[in-house]
Parts: sequence; structure tokens; C-alpha cells
Amino acid sequence: MDLRFSEEDEAFRAEAREWLLGMLSGDFAMVRGRGGPGDEHALFEERRAWERALGAAGWTCLSWPKEYGGRDVTLLQQVIFYEEYARAGGPGRVGLVGEGLIGPTILHFGTEAQRLRFLPAIASGEELWCQGYSEPNAGSDLAALATRADLDGDEWVLHGQKVWTSLAHWSDWCFVLARTDRDAPRHRGISYLLVPMKQEGIEIRPIEQITGTSEFNEVFFEGARTASDLVVGEVNGGWKVAMGTLAFERGALTLGQQLGFVGEWQEIINAAREMGTLTSAVLRQRLAQAWIELEIMRYNAMRGLTAMARGEVTRETSISKLYWASLHQRLGELAMDVLGPWSQIGDALPYDMTLEQRIFLYGRADTIYGGSDEIQRNVIGERVLGLPQEPKVV
Repeated sequence: MDLRFSEEDEAFRAEAREWLLGMLSGDFAMVRGRGGPGDEHALFEERRAWERALGAAGWTCLSWPKEYGGRDVTLLQQVIFYEEYARAGGPGRVGLVGEGLIGPTILHFGTEAQRLRFLPAIASGEELWCQGYSEPNAGSDLAALATRADLDGDEWVLHGQKVWTSLAHWSDWCFVLARTDRDAPRHRGISYLLVPMKQEGIEIRPIEQITGTSEFNEVFFEGARTASDLVVGEVNGGWKVAMGTLAFERGALTLGQQLGFVGEWQEIINAAREMGTLTSAVLRQRLAQAWIELEIMRYNAMRGLTAMARGEVTRETSISKLYWASLHQRLGELAMDVLGPWSQIGDALPYDMTLEQRIFLYGRADTIYGGSDEIQRNVIGERVLGLPQEPKVV
């Protein structure tokens, strides 16, 4: 990938930087740097207003075609915006699932009517989305899902349970994997449904995490309904669409995530200066190693994005989740070591934590959610390296 920037790219960078710095030092100064891991509940309504402001100014869904609310910019310009967003201290995005997961999925697999109905509302920040994949007995083994959807006239009726559903309590819509043919083999008979969240027949129970916040939720469907034409892809062909969504999760989102990690690394540097621990040669070496690993993550993310733009899936794309999950855990452990004994003391009562403590605690889940490390290694071994399949336990 050629990472040299043209005059047009640099003009785009200047425009993005000016807008972001102006807004985040003005009307939206209160959300600057808020809403990251372990801080998901912070200033939610203000961050939702920020999402609308981004949409109104054309800073969401940058790669999408203009007719669907996007800006149709180049890959390099997407990279530029992510960089400037991180440098400006942009808050955690409440529209990330819509822009990064379901939006690209509808663009690629959806009908024109679905694109026109949903994409502009995502781009404008008016509608928020969550993901209905995992279940109590179908986490890493997603094909074991039991949530079912039965056709009743011109509507699908859903029964079942999803778990670890990020931001469900704030979302307007959920994309749900449900079994629509219970007699079909495991990977068949699954459909990819778009379900409105504000209706009878849906119960949401927040799950309190070790950070004291509740980003995740349990979601129960007891007769919830959605229109029969709100199936993305073919009926009973949802597995292919679901895997497409996961590919998007491994793409542009990884780059934005990397830039967030760089911001955390900088905060750890600042903490080390304040604590006087930069005098330790061992800690300096670990900080340097963390920066090297973050740069590797960045270049792999950009290689993966370039390949996806060509319609390819590369080894870099496959290993990205496995790589950054352990990297981020090490970053959290480094943060605790920088603070030393002060890492054990809360920021304030009853359960307020420092950024470094949130990085460490939230990072415990990094090697589990989005595909556990064990499953990722099996996928890489079997599908990328061509190794024999893992023995199945009967």
C-alpha cells in the first residue's frame, strides 16, 4: 500500500482537523476523550448528539456512496480521518455498530429498498444498532444458535435469547441471526433479520461488568416481530451474510481501534512521567515494545483494508483479532505496572476508576469477545494455513 499523501489528501486532513478541533473545544468539549472501554455510559445523550453532528457535517460513513449518506472518499482519506479523530480526542462512537458492521453488510448483501431505508439514517446518526449473534449456548460456536424466527403472514415472529449484546438498551434496531429452518444442517437454515428494538416482546437486561458499567446486555425475544422483507440476503442463507459482517469487523474498525490504543499508550506515558517511573529502564523498554506492536497492528490493518478493497481476504485480516486482543491486554498490564501500588486505589467512590484501571479491567475480555483466541487459532490453522481440522468432541 502506498502511504504517501497527495495535496488533495492533505487538504482533506486540514479540513477534518479544523472541524474536529473546533467542535471538540467548543460545543462538544465535554465529550472529548469520553466513552471508551469501561466508560461506555459516560455522557451518552451528549455523545448521541455528537453522532448527529458528525452526520450533519458529513463525517460519518466516509467510504459509502453519496446517495446513501456517505462521502465516497478514498481508503487513504479514511485513514486520515481516523488519525485526526484520535489526535483530537474524539469520543467513543455510539454509532459504531451501524457504521462499521450493519451498514457495510446492507451495502454488500442488502436490497436497494433496504439500502435506502436504513443507510441514510445510520449516516445521519438518527438510528443506532446492536448485534444479535451470541447466545448462552452459542458463543464461539455460533452455528449452534437456537433463537428461531417463524413466518406469520408478512412478518417474522422471534423467540429466543441473545447475550453480550453491546448497547442494546440504547439501540433502535438489531441485526439478528435466527434459525428459520430447524430441520436444515447447522450452518444452513439461518437467516439474517433486521429487528426493531422498541416493541413489545423484547426484554433487555443489562449485564454489570467488572468495570462497573453495563455495555453488554441479555436480550430476550418473546414474540417480537419484524417485516418479512427485512431479511438481508436469502432466507436460510444468513450464515454467509453473518461471516461477511465479521469480515467488516476485522477491517476498518481495526484501524480505528488501533488509533484508540495509541491514545491509551500516550496516556500511560503521561502517567509514567507523573509517577516518576520513566526512570526504570525495564518500563521504558516495555513502553517502546508496546509502540512497536501498535505500529505493526496499524500496518496490518491497512494491508487488510487494501485487500478488502480488492475483494480479497488475506492472512493479515485473519490474524488481526488474535493479534490486537493480546496486545491490548499487555497494554493494560503495562498501565498497572506504571502506576505501581496506586493501581490498586480507585479514583473516587463508589466505583470510579482511572483510565489505566479501565484499560486493564476491560482488556480481560479482549481475548474472548468477537471470537475467542482458541477459536481464532483454529480458524487460522484450518482456513488460512490448510491444517487438518480440530478433532470434534462427540
